[in-house]
Amino acid sequence: MKQRQFLDVLEEGEAHRRFDEACAHLQARVELVPLDGALHRVLAADVTAVVDVPAFDRSNMDGFAVRAADTFGAEELEPVGLAVADLALAAGHAPPAGFEVAPGTAVPIATGGVVPRGADAVVMVEHTEPHSDGIRVSRPAVPGGNITFAGSDIGRGEVVMRRGTRLTARETTVLASVGVDRVEVVVRPRVAVVSTGDEIVPPGQPLGVGQVYDSNQRMLLDSVTELGCEPIGCGVVPDDERLLDATVAPLLSGPDAVDIVLLSGGTSKGEGDINATVVHSLAERSPESPGVVVHGVALKPGKPVLLAVVDATPIVVLPGFPTSAVFTFHEFVAPLLRRLAGLSAGAVRTVRAEAPLRITSVPGRTEYTLVDLVAGESGLAAYPLGAGSGSVTAFARADGFIRIPANHEYVEDGTEVEVRLIDPDLRPADLVAIGSHCIGLDEVLGLVAAEGFRVKSIPVGSTAGIAALARGEGDVAGVHLLDEGTGEYNTAFLPDGVRLIRGYGRRQGIAFRPDDPLAAVLSEEKSFLAMLLERRMINRNPGSGTRILIDGVLAGEKPDGYLHQAKTHHAVAAAVEQGRSDWGMTLDTIAARAGLEFRFVADERYDVAVRQDRWDHPAVATMRRLLADPAVRRRLADLGFTE
Repeated sequence: MKQRQFLDVLEEGEAHRRFDEACAHLQARVELVPLDGALHRVLAADVTAVVDVPAFDRSNMDGFAVRAADTFGAEELEPVGLAVADLALAAGHAPPAGFEVAPGTAVPIATGGVVPRGADAVVMVEHTEPHSDGIRVSRPAVPGGNITFAGSDIGRGEVVMRRGTRLTARETTVLASVGVDRVEVVVRPRVAVVSTGDEIVPPGQPLGVGQVYDSNQRMLLDSVTELGCEPIGCGVVPDDERLLDATVAPLLSGPDAVDIVLLSGGTSKGEGDINATVVHSLAERSPESPGVVVHGVALKPGKPVLLAVVDATPIVVLPGFPTSAVFTFHEFVAPLLRRLAGLSAGAVRTVRAEAPLRITSVPGRTEYTLVDLVAGESGLAAYPLGAGSGSVTAFARADGFIRIPANHEYVEDGTEVEVRLIDPDLRPADLVAIGSHCIGLDEVLGLVAAEGFRVKSIPVGSTAGIAALARGEGDVAGVHLLDEGTGEYNTAFLPDGVRLIRGYGRRQGIAFRPDDPLAAVLSEEKSFLAMLLERRMINRNPGSGTRILIDGVLAGEKPDGYLHQAKTHHAVAAAVEQGRSDWGMTLDTIAARAGLEFRFVADERYDVAVRQDRWDHPAVATMRRLLADPAVRRRLADLGFTE
């Protein structure tokens, strides 16, 4: 066994080289399957037609098989007369042996019928009329008219399907048309997926404090399926070396052996991280194997990934955080699976965009940052999602990601960046909302989406949303900015080319737990403020309207937690409810849902700012209509919002 590399952090390219070298012995395998079981499989060999398609000259119309020259000169007022043969050619029936269409004769023929010898055209029945001595033809036929000739679609000996093709209904139809009933396809690699950790709970079971649902296994199983492989779910294994060893060892050899083993979690130096220990132990029992070839790559997210080959079987231990697991899977595992599944390397589509905000990075590691793409006046803008490696939804929401080299500390705003698209067939959103987050706006955007529009929401705060619209980015922005001079909301902050849609009223206030001593002084202004300053808070992001209210309440004071900033009202309520903070400012409706006490601070207006040049855009017009709809206003009132 080669020397262990336990978090001996490698440069990304070196990590790829080592793992590729250790997996070089793995090759795609081939099997023969019936055509009715070949859908979505990958062809392992070219398919050559052994018949012509069609196999005979075929009529495309109901009508009469004729010699085209016999119809020349035919007109509505001067039709050409033809005798009718005492024979009708139905589909599926060949003409009698030796039969030939004589000059001046027409043979009745059905769609799909075999065109007899001597005929070189089919006259549509609509262009004929019966006559006592046969038919009259009112339009001339052209040679080859309404006939598909034998072999004109597919010729015998022609390659009709190339190896590497992933079979859809279109391809299986072609294969059936040339008589193929069995095809050689690539064996689907069997990929075992194991989730590990005492804190991991399968979906559907009760969730205790400190526990999380197992989303990684679902993500990995379905990603494996999308890559043409056979997923083997192995459930959740707690942090127990004996149990984990007993789970993984049978996957490497014997009747339950698979082609690749994926583990999620347990890859860093934490005391409970046992995956690396178990993989090293398995490698020591197979000294001829390459063993652990990589444990730690200079990537963010994904630094602690472990890559090994034991008993000729790759074992990859992915980080436990969802975004880290997704990136490392697509970086190291997906290319190997595509090769073993017989798929091409896959097209990587990139676009150029401008970073509208400064994006910080960690020097010394290649960093991948998920971004939302928004169309602006000068091209695309790439908004960083700002989601950490523990975010479950970030990868699903993102349009793509940018790669920040290891020797960069940040990407300055205004810098052009290259964005690698997660979905090569990305379709831009019909309505982009950049600004303040609100559950009322979420409700309205959901109604817009229900009418068939693709909607994207980017919570950056009211001020940043207004700035985005001024730059020509996005369509609308939720805003709730108070002009202290006039006491009015939002209007004074609108730049040229931006106008307002009437929104609704909200109640902002301080939320805290019912058992907190703050409840005892709820109505005492001075005592309440004094106790706020003594307790840990959770703040909101700079530029948000809520942050402005908070700073007004604190009057320049910065209590413990002031630098702890959340981007949504929900995040504030969750931090207080779970005891990570003692108080924060949120909406009364959200505080009530979380079972929190609420001390009113201010009524505010939440309106929707709109770029003037997008005012009549279909998705924006739909949003304007919905916000004016009495039924929608009632729905907003039910959520706790006011007129």
